Order: sequence, then structure tokens, then C-alpha cells
Amino acid sequence: MLSSTCKYGIRAIVYIAGNSRYGEMIGIKRVSENLNLPMPFLAKILQQLVKKKILISSKGPHGGFSIYQEPGEIYIIDVVKAIDGDDVFHRCVLRNDNCISIEKKGQKCILHDDYVKARDQIEKLFESKTVEDLVKTSRKSNNSLQ
Repeated sequence: MLSSTCKYGIRAIVYIAGNSRYGEMIGIKRVSENLNLPMPFLAKILQQLVKKKILISSKGPHGGFSIYQEPGEIYIIDVVKAIDGDDVFHRCVLRNDNCISIEKKGQKCILHDDYVKARDQIEKLFESKTVEDLVKTSRKSNNSLQ
């Protein structure tokens, strides 16, 4: 459901939020090395999040990335939509089309009815979870972001 780009973005923002104080910059090299992500690809992802005002960036020797607002105010749904687009929860699981337009044509895919239920639950989960929630979970359970 989520693109690799989006998964990397979520991991990166959770890492940045969990390893810095609000407003403190974290260098991209550090994020890349600790998450084992390719730096050029990660840079593009983080710039997308800067454009959507989820992260801020600064150039120079003490530059890097920081979260734009408190981690408890950044919902995972916002990160997902910033990277994968607003219609991420309306795409057909089997076709390269929007479920709403397919439904209107009466051409639902063979997984549509079951998939819609699961997709809606995932969307609600992402609407309820914040970056802060994920930082806390990763600290409590020692879950790796790699």
C-alpha cells in the first residue's frame, strides 16, 4: 500500500524526532547511516517533507533537518499524504486507477470490497498516530527503524 519512498520518509522523520530536540538539526549523513538508506534518495524524500512543512532544513556545516512542529502534532497520515499523495487511500489495489472512479463505472476489482475495509482501518490508524507516538513505541520496545 505504501511506497518504499513513504516508508523511508516515516522512518526518517521518526529518527529525526527521536534523536533531536525540537529545532535541533540532524545531518542527512547521520540519518542515512543510522537508517541504512541511500543518501541521494533520502535527500529527495526529506526535501518533499520540507516543501509540505513537515520538516525544516538548513544548509551549512551545522545544517540538516529538523521537525517543523512538535512531534505530537505531526500525524502519520500527513507524512503519508505528503509523500504518496492525497489519493493514497483511494487507489485500487490491483489497478492503476482511483477506486472512486472505478466504482462509478461499476467496474470494481475482485478485491475491492475486502480491501476497502482493510484500507479504511489503516487510514484511521495513520490518522490517530503521531510521530511522537512512534518515537515512544520505538524507545519502549527497542524496535529498530532499520
